[in-house]
Amino acid sequence: MRRSLGAFLVLASGLVAFATLLACHRTEASDPTPPPGEIWLTDDQIRGARLAIEPVGKRVLALHLVTPGRVAFDEGRVAHVFSPVSGRLTRVLAPFGERISKGGVLAVIESPDLGSAWSDLLKARADLVAASHEFDRQKELLAHQASAQRDFEAAQDNQTKARAEVERARLRLRMLHADEDASPSQEFRLRSPIDGEVVNRAATPGLEVQGMLSSASVAAELFTVGDIDRVWVWGDLYERDLGRVRPGQNVTISTVAAPERAVTGAIDYVSEALDKETRTARVRCVVQNLDHLLKPEMYATLSIEVDRRDTLAVPATAVVRSADRRSVYVEDGKTPDGRTRFRERAVEIGDSDDGWIAMKSGLEAGERIVAAGSILLTGSRE
Repeated sequence: MRRSLGAFLVLASGLVAFATLLACHRTEASDPTPPPGEIWLTDDQIRGARLAIEPVGKRVLALHLVTPGRVAFDEGRVAHVFSPVSGRLTRVLAPFGERISKGGVLAVIESPDLGSAWSDLLKARADLVAASHEFDRQKELLAHQASAQRDFEAAQDNQTKARAEVERARLRLRMLHADEDASPSQEFRLRSPIDGEVVNRAATPGLEVQGMLSSASVAAELFTVGDIDRVWVWGDLYERDLGRVRPGQNVTISTVAAPERAVTGAIDYVSEALDKETRTARVRCVVQNLDHLLKPEMYATLSIEVDRRDTLAVPATAVVRSADRRSVYVEDGKTPDGRTRFRERAVEIGDSDDGWIAMKSGLEAGERIVAAGSILLTGSRE
C-alpha cells in the first residue's frame, strides 16, 4: 500500500511538472509544431517530467501460470483414528496439539468386545488342554490295543480343531492390539498408528463409541493425527493450460495469512482426467513446511513457472494501452533547435512477468525508449 501511494505521488508530481513545462513550451510561438505521432522535448522538460529513457535489450523472463489452490495433508503423514471396538470412553490422554509417537495411547475405552475376545482365548486354551489330554489318553490306549483306531483319530481331530480355535482367538486379540501375555482386561487402549500431532479430536470422557468391527453401520472418527512438516498443495488447471504444466516445474505458493512469505515447492503430479463439472484437472505439488506456515484446508495461490526464456523485453510502464492498440515512445534523435524527438510506435506484445513485457515485433535491441512516464506523453498530445 505504501509503495502504491509513493508511486502515485511521484507520478502526480511528475505530471504537474511536465504539464507546467509543456504549457510554457506551447506558448512560445517561435517553436515549430511537432507532426502527429511525435513529441519534442527539451532536456529541462525531460527532467521536469521525470521521464526514464533506457535502451531496449534482452532479458530472461520466467513466465508463470497463476491458479487457486488448497492445502492438504500429505496422505502418507495423516491418520484418521477410529475405535475397532464398541464401548465407553473412560479416559482421553491426548490433548489438542500434543506430539505423539507411533503406538502412543490416545484414549482408554471400557469395551465388552475386548472382554469377549479375552474370554474366547481363555476358553480356547482350556479346550486345547482338554483335547490334548484326550489325545494322549487315546494314543496310550491304542498302543496297548485297548482302544479302537476310530477313537484315536477322533481325539486327534479334536486336538487339531482346538489348536485352530486358539489361533483364531489369538488373531482376534492381536487385531485389537492387545498383548496376549498380559492379564485379561476390558480396558482397550486406542493407539496412534503414526508419529504426529493431534490436530483434531472428537473423543470426550463418557462418550459411547461404536466400533468398526461391530455390526454398526457408522463409526465415528475419534482422533486425527497428522504431521504437517510436509504438505500437499492442490491446484486446478483449465484445459487450455494442461500442455504448459508438467511434473518437476517450480511453484511459488502464497496465502492470505502471510502474503509476504512465499513458500516454494515442485509439481509432482498432474491428473490424467478432468472433473466433468468444472472441466479442470488437478495438479499437486509437495511442499516442505517445517515452520508450519501452511495449514491443511487453507486456501492458497499457486504461481507455476511454465517457461523461462531469453527474449526482447521492456518494462510494463513503457507500454501505452489504448483500446486494442499497444505502443511505446522511441527516442529518434534531435530536432533542428536541439530538442529530443520521440516517436510513438505500435508494437506487438507477448507474455509478461514480474513487471516486464516481451516484445514480439515493433522494436529492435538497442533502441532507446521511454521506459517510465509514457502516460505523460500520451496526455500531452490531447
